[in-house]
Amino acid sequence: MKFRLETIWKRHFPDVALKNNVFVKFGQKSKTRLGSIKLGRHSLNGQNTVITINGHFVDPIIPEFVVDAVLAHELTHYAQGFCSPHQQAQRHPHRGGVVKNEMVDRGLQDMLKSEKKWIKDNWIKYLKKNHHR
Repeated sequence: MKFRLETIWKRHFPDVALKNNVFVKFGQKSKTRLGSIKLGRHSLNGQNTVITINGHFVDPIIPEFVVDAVLAHELTHYAQGFCSPHQQAQRHPHRGGVVKNEMVDRGLQDMLKSEKKWIKDNWIKYLKKNHHR
């Protein structure tokens, strides 16, 4: 998972400095939360950033573009100063479509569009099939 984050970072966020340790992990299986970002424990480099993605994403049935779009979304938060040492760009992390706008500005519009379509068309069916309550 770390390799996928690094690939997205190099390709779409080359101007965003890595200012602390950033970790990616799978979290609990969730119906609604696809990913999250938070500050973790302190290390020698300051406070770590932890990106957690939905535990359902371990399943190879979930398309890579869905996982990549979630990683890019969380990396956008990092770039905008949420749960990172970067200066916070605005007061609220989602208000006014700032995440979507930045992702589009960074050339991620096709990935974002594909992810939204897949989630809309398949997510509920996937959850029902995999006995998520």
